[in-house]
Amino acid sequence: MEAFRSLFLITFALVFGSSHADPDLLQDICVADLSSGVKMNGFPCKNPSTIGADDFFFAGIAQPSIPNNTVGSLVTAANVEKIPGLNTLGVSMSRIDYAPGGVNPPHTHPRATEMVFVLEGELEVGFLTTSNKLISKVIKKGEIFVFPKGLVHFQKNIGWTPAAVVTAFNSQFPGTQSIAATLFAASPTILNDVLSKAFQINTSEVEKIKLKLKPKK
Repeated sequence: MEAFRSLFLITFALVFGSSHADPDLLQDICVADLSSGVKMNGFPCKNPSTIGADDFFFAGIAQPSIPNNTVGSLVTAANVEKIPGLNTLGVSMSRIDYAPGGVNPPHTHPRATEMVFVLEGELEVGFLTTSNKLISKVIKKGEIFVFPKGLVHFQKNIGWTPAAVVTAFNSQFPGTQSIAATLFAASPTILNDVLSKAFQINTSEVEKIKLKLKPKK
């Protein structure tokens, strides 16, 4: 009897400890109520009587943007903040436009794998594994490249004309951490000595980088 009781408890723990009730949607749609003050993993749903086609529509990536900045690239996100109807659906997109020589600097998406499809131009793309191996390739119009979830990656326009890609994510809000900005423009700031030792540069150089990356007010 004791052996049966132990087996039952182990089975119960395995089944209910490893399972997640109702992992899928419990309704057709859950349009995000972006104005709600409720904090949760995602957004609460709008009243179904208030939703419409515009909750599922976004024209922001239809036309190229001008990357008028120091890195020469501009990301236009099409995530749940722009398309409330994406809430709970686990997908999103973005468009990235590059000036000639423009770079989307090394960054990560902590919550999603990314797939890029080249609309125009020719780019050098790559990501780094946790063993510091660089996986890179030159891709051009009509071609696709994948960046695994959470790994540091980048893109550079290696052509003489503007380039553009459309990206897809398996998250409604993948998040982006730019390596340089995360480290040198943090608030509160990371101690200069920490960055100095990490990058093997002196503290005056750390200050210069922090000044260049300081968010514009």
